[in-house]
Amino acid sequence: MASEIEVVDEGDSRDRQTGRTGGGSAETNGVDEGDDSLRNDVYTAAAYGHMEKLHRLVECDGCSVSEPDGLGYYALQWAALNNRTAAAQYILEHGGDVNAVDHTGQTALHWSAVRGAFQVAELLLKEGARLNAADLYGYQAAHVAAQYGQTAFLHHIVTKWNADPDIPDNDGRSPLHWAAYKGFADCIRLLLFLDAHRGRQDKEGCTPLHWAAIRGNLEACTVLVQAGKKEDLMVTDNTGFTPAQLASDKNHRQVSFFLENAIKVHGKRCDENSYLGKISKLGLAPILWCIILVLLITFIHSVITASNLPELTVAFALFSWLGVLLASAGLVMFYRCSSKDPGYIRMDLRDSENQKDDEPLLKVELNHPALLAGNWSQLCATCKIVRPLRAKHCSTCDRCVEQFDHHCPWVSNCIGKVLYH
Repeated sequence: MASEIEVVDEGDSRDRQTGRTGGGSAETNGVDEGDDSLRNDVYTAAAYGHMEKLHRLVECDGCSVSEPDGLGYYALQWAALNNRTAAAQYILEHGGDVNAVDHTGQTALHWSAVRGAFQVAELLLKEGARLNAADLYGYQAAHVAAQYGQTAFLHHIVTKWNADPDIPDNDGRSPLHWAAYKGFADCIRLLLFLDAHRGRQDKEGCTPLHWAAIRGNLEACTVLVQAGKKEDLMVTDNTGFTPAQLASDKNHRQVSFFLENAIKVHGKRCDENSYLGKISKLGLAPILWCIILVLLITFIHSVITASNLPELTVAFALFSWLGVLLASAGLVMFYRCSSKDPGYIRMDLRDSENQKDDEPLLKVELNHPALLAGNWSQLCATCKIVRPLRAKHCSTCDRCVEQFDHHCPWVSNCIGKVLYH
């Protein structure tokens, strides 16, 4: 697996060489804002968003905004990187090509994805930028957004511009692969919510879980495992390694322990569709049920015995009747606790007032205020809903529960919103 890691790291170094990684702006390339000699060109003016200087350079000095700089990058790319919407608009109005590509095949839209500049991306897309434009490595804007953890940008281009969130690059790696490798849990949640393929294997045979394990990203592994199945844990790459084995091989002990424990937990579970699987989901409730029944039968027998034996005291008879009453009440309360809805969140619950008849349900959820505010942890990749605050997905019930505390095996139900009250 060492060569596989080098392949990905090599891709990262290529990104750094393009000047796009965090240091793609003029500031991080050593340009002092007070040094006019270094900033006297359209590229740095576009990067800084200095409109007055950009006007002078183009209209007075006759500088072109459609030619690349010495490194092969365009002024529109620098404006897009730093979210300079006004500069980008000006460049497009004065001959800039919205789909111009540099020597790596990247466009201004690629650069806007690095820092999640969706305001300038919106402008570029309205001006005809190709959302499916791929660079030399097959990276589209969705890949770049996932590589840099720009969840809001990814959310924007998917919900408004219908970008494909599961498109593979030249190595067969989807945005989910990259988000898992980089350890961006929020990005992973969004992509899983969008039905990104968890089990997709790249040219190395690695799934997103493999790459999360290679890098030792525990949170990324946790999100993928919680949304996945046992089969995801057992997939092997081209060298025959499972994610747990890769984590162990890379000395990521905490991740290795987590994945191995997840395999054991899944191994102990029976098929949920089988009769034995349905019985196992009852937990310890049958034991408690039998105890109460035995007590009830015992007290009923005591009552019968007391009525047939006049010599027994009245106190004994009253005690027996009290036992019958309490055992019966226990059965009723136990049944109510086991059968009561603990606050399950309905998966078909939608804001009907804001939903159009022809609008997909998933589209409505993606426009949820919580997501627009950046609360990505409220996404449930399993139930495909946006959960309220304090809600959590119960792995035993396989449902999201409001104000979830824990799943109680004694009553075979969750302790949640309704049972609290």
